[in-house]
Amino acid sequence: MKLVLMGTNAFVVPIFEAIKTAGHEILAVFTRAPKPVGRKQILTPSPVHIWAEKNGLTVYTNINEYNYSPDMVVVISYGVILRDNVLSSAPVVNIHPSDLPKYRGASPIRTAIYNGDKKSAVCLMDVTPELDAGDVHMCREFEIGIDDTNDTIEERVSQIGADMLIEYLKNPSAFPGVPQTGDATYTRKWTGADEMIDWSRGANDIHNQIRALGCGRTKINGIDVKILTTKLNNDKLEILQLQPAGKKPMEWKSFLNGLHTTEIKYGE
Repeated sequence: MKLVLMGTNAFVVPIFEAIKTAGHEILAVFTRAPKPVGRKQILTPSPVHIWAEKNGLTVYTNINEYNYSPDMVVVISYGVILRDNVLSSAPVVNIHPSDLPKYRGASPIRTAIYNGDKKSAVCLMDVTPELDAGDVHMCREFEIGIDDTNDTIEERVSQIGADMLIEYLKNPSAFPGVPQTGDATYTRKWTGADEMIDWSRGANDIHNQIRALGCGRTKINGIDVKILTTKLNNDKLEILQLQPAGKKPMEWKSFLNGLHTTEIKYGE
């Protein structure tokens, strides 16, 4: 099958690699333009861009340059709104990591973890002008463990999504699209403000916040810190690793030893 692939983030790469290994002809790869990264703001191509170049594939970073008529377009975590020049050129399918119509939008994995969901799903769906509203061809559930993070779930979604697409692309007609049913909910982009810890919230809520967003920001004994990893111990929050401002990540015990006090004040 002749395909155009569209994606940006790292968890997409194993899926695209599986498609390539299955023998499909990849006409082109579309991804986001390089972005400044790190303190030196070095212009860095996306993981999908790097993968495509390593495999000698044609890469575009401007969707306006699309001028193809493939058998199908596969879109995963691309981050660009598709217009008629793409949608009218071929069937366009997408891997979306939620149990649609729940958690449409930009951050389904982080939102599920933040909300403390115990399970979610990966859906293979049609891309339509309305956000994440297309018919669903396949859907597979997966569990979310109490210590799962955005990274661990992305890895799981990558494996499930690759298996789904390989099966679907062998014979798309065997998996007709089914309209979504039920009330739709929408996610949003998370910001730095969402990382601020409100210590009046429960231990489970704070644990979910940190594992969903990658960290939680607060003050401990007047020191600005990012709490990086936690666990729940008898319904109490246990800090495992944190990073004081301007320093490298460290274990909680090392941080405590540096305080030279047994009195710990959170949020102050």
